[in-house]
Amino acid sequence: MHKLILQVTYSFLLRWFLKLIVGVKFDDATFLKNTKQFIIVANHNSHLDTMSLMAAMPSEIIHMVKPVAAGDHFGKTKFKGKLTNYFVNALLIKRGRDKENPENDPINQMIKELDKGYSLILFPEGTRGEPEKEQPLKKGIGIVLSERPDIKYVPVYMKGMGKALPKNDGLIVPFNSILKFGEPTEVESTNVVEIVNQVEKSIKGLKEKTANNR
Repeated sequence: MHKLILQVTYSFLLRWFLKLIVGVKFDDATFLKNTKQFIIVANHNSHLDTMSLMAAMPSEIIHMVKPVAAGDHFGKTKFKGKLTNYFVNALLIKRGRDKENPENDPINQMIKELDKGYSLILFPEGTRGEPEKEQPLKKGIGIVLSERPDIKYVPVYMKGMGKALPKNDGLIVPFNSILKFGEPTEVESTNVVEIVNQVEKSIKGLKEKTANNR
């Protein structure tokens, strides 16, 4: 039942709403069906980002994809947390490390979900920035990929989401937006800093490619 609810919500309702009403141009993501497991890494300007990425997922695998989200925002109450877990399929984590309590440590939580076979959607910037402006990536993505280097990351660049639904604004407005996928990529190192630099370069490469294709 949960899989069906996610498919109807994202693959049908939200996908067509975002495409026809908001103006999101979805890139083809059917290749993800042939990728055993992956970590989506994307820039982050809006709450539309997660909805758009989930709507872009192939419906066959959507139940095995978990967006990583801040627990202090989307899980302020147990009820809100349960709704987010169920209808977004989210993994709610703390913003900072908690090495003294491994069960609450966000890195351990992400690795645990990967070990269960789930794929993740992760915004390495850590928080929403200003529209069309990228922020330096946090080292969390580097730590996760250094621990599980056999899992490929998929870079994604999104443009326009921050204009359609800006930070601290609850009103969605139509705005031509783009969602562009890169290729599933293996890390070239197990060094955290080098992995972060590689991921950042991949996202910036997609940004340049998107700009040149306009």
